[in-house]
Amino acid sequence: MQAAQYIGNKSFNIVEGTSIKPKAGEIRLSVGYVGICGTDMHIYHGVMDQRVSIPQTIGHEISGVVAEIGEGVEGFAVGENVVVRPLDWCGDCPTCNAGHTHICQNLKFMGIDTPGAFQSSWTVKARTLHKLPAGVDLKQGALIEPLSVACHDVRRSRLQAGEKVVVLGGGPIGQLVAAVAKSVGAEVLVSEPNESRRAFADELGVKSVNPIEEDLAAYVDSWTQTKGADVVFEVSGVKPAIEAMTEIAGRRGRIVMVAIHSVKPEIDLFQFFWKELELLGARVYEAADFDWAIELISSGQIDLKPFISSVSSLTDIGSAFASMDGNPEGMKALVECNPQ
Repeated sequence: MQAAQYIGNKSFNIVEGTSIKPKAGEIRLSVGYVGICGTDMHIYHGVMDQRVSIPQTIGHEISGVVAEIGEGVEGFAVGENVVVRPLDWCGDCPTCNAGHTHICQNLKFMGIDTPGAFQSSWTVKARTLHKLPAGVDLKQGALIEPLSVACHDVRRSRLQAGEKVVVLGGGPIGQLVAAVAKSVGAEVLVSEPNESRRAFADELGVKSVNPIEEDLAAYVDSWTQTKGADVVFEVSGVKPAIEAMTEIAGRRGRIVMVAIHSVKPEIDLFQFFWKELELLGARVYEAADFDWAIELISSGQIDLKPFISSVSSLTDIGSAFASMDGNPEGMKALVECNPQ
């Protein structure tokens, strides 16, 4: 068994080890593909060194094959393709008791707070697994996790067909939010200054605008015939988007905060009073979001193949991270952990 360990300073070590035999309630996976996400890049840059126990195997956007099943696990068979919902909740806190295990008060995020998926063999709790139906390959499966983020964001927004949506930020999650919103039947506009990311949005079949070259508020005003956006997704994490989100939202519009802001932002609260706006937080996902994401892929409503920018081997993980570092054109880099 091989594992890639993050050792700090934008570096990884490939180590040899022994697969961990699953205990009761656990399943060992032969890892297929693991995606590199924005959080992984934050770890790569050392931003999360106080949270990650170095050396640490990170990674959480994963597809794999059931290799070994622990005692008491039912509903899975060796050889089945699965994905992991990488949340380890306590089940005892008031939030878990209320049914909101994804925001458990003692939540551990697998691949950050505990060892993750950049390894050829990974043993996890069976409760975190979702089966992949026939027709969804392991490459697309590795993107189910970020697609589930988008599904959760859209579900939190209570989006309806025919509503007009503005997505602030055209990175991978923003583009996935746009794709899910489109699948619901909404009209979607992506606000993104990078030309290649606007072109990607255009290929998805949604409108795009450069907020630096155009007056975004005026553009949205014209696009919505002065109504304003029904739903705004803030996915960029930058100050201009915070300033824009309340301006472009229409009366009784809903704003979904998807991005994590490193600096506490100033928000125009007057607009919430004046327009009766709603601000909704959206963190990770629930089981229903994984199920929805899998259905969107298996039914052909969303094609994840265009999101895959590159595929690298586990032993070349350092180069895979370096290629994504500061690369606005890249959407999703995958690391193959068990070459077929």
